Amino acid sequence: MALVGLLVAVLVTLCERTTVAQEPVRAAASGPVRLHGLVEPVRSHTVTAPRITGAGPTGGGGLGPLVIVRLARAGMRVRPGDVLVEFDRTSQLKNARDREAEYRDLLAQIDKKRGEQLAARTGRLTGLVVAENAVRRAELDLVGVELQPSVTAEKNQQVLAEARARLAQLRTTHTLHERAEAADLRMLEIQRERAKNAWDHATANATRMRIESPIEGLVVLRAVWKSGAMAEMQEGEEVRPGLPILDVVDPTSMRVRVAVSQADVALLTPGLAVRITLDSYPARAFDGRLQQLSPIATASTMSTRVRSFAAVFSIDGTDEHLLPDLAAAVEFRPAGWAQGARR
Repeated sequence: MALVGLLVAVLVTLCERTTVAQEPVRAAASGPVRLHGLVEPVRSHTVTAPRITGAGPTGGGGLGPLVIVRLARAGMRVRPGDVLVEFDRTSQLKNARDREAEYRDLLAQIDKKRGEQLAARTGRLTGLVVAENAVRRAELDLVGVELQPSVTAEKNQQVLAEARARLAQLRTTHTLHERAEAADLRMLEIQRERAKNAWDHATANATRMRIESPIEGLVVLRAVWKSGAMAEMQEGEEVRPGLPILDVVDPTSMRVRVAVSQADVALLTPGLAVRITLDSYPARAFDGRLQQLSPIATASTMSTRVRSFAAVFSIDGTDEHLLPDLAAAVEFRPAGWAQGARR
């Protein structure tokens, strides 16, 4: 009996310790969870400096640098077709005119070549007609050869053989000239096609110097590294091809992207209701829901042992204070979280 009583006392003690140990977990689980992220637009369009064929490190190579001559202001509202950025296209227009001149020069060369070939072909065909007539006359001279003296007959046969050889030679030469002329003309036509492609490409390059907005939205200038600091591009500055200059964002639909630690990801469920506040405007609060949760974790830049999951929270409604790259806090209270979830 004493042994049984001792076992009962031990079990009661263990249960009390387990209960005490679980109380902080339950309390922590029942409290609000706060995550931090950045506001981003659902719909946006990034404008980059055009990539020009043959462009060098500073933007142009033989086509000249990319210099901004017109740039939309930060915060400016634009509609489809409004000019966002325009570059100096003097070099591109000059290159297009040069390519056009080359194309038209090749057109003139082709017309001249065709005229020369037509004249040469006419002369050869005339020669063939003369040779064919000579063969017919020689054949007529052999009519009644049995009545002709042997010397005359032999002479006429020799004339016929020579006329036939001459005709065969002219026909062979004509065929060779036809092939050579077709090859010469084809070479010029290929050069013409290349010149036309170069002209079209140069014209397209000139057109790409003017970039218009494809959507309606708000202009957000990108910060780039220049002169040893991060700053926005300005009119009159030179940019390199492919450099992002600005974004056009749709302010009517925004969301918050958060990196969730692996310790908190179990608290998230699809459609989870959250409360979103902006660090810059603490008085502004918005309702939202969990829209996306990445199933794959990514390693932190500080340590490969720390991993996080990308989560996207939608924001209900619109507000003029909802701007891209603003720091935001996402707060929610996990419902029905198991007591041993963090064990």
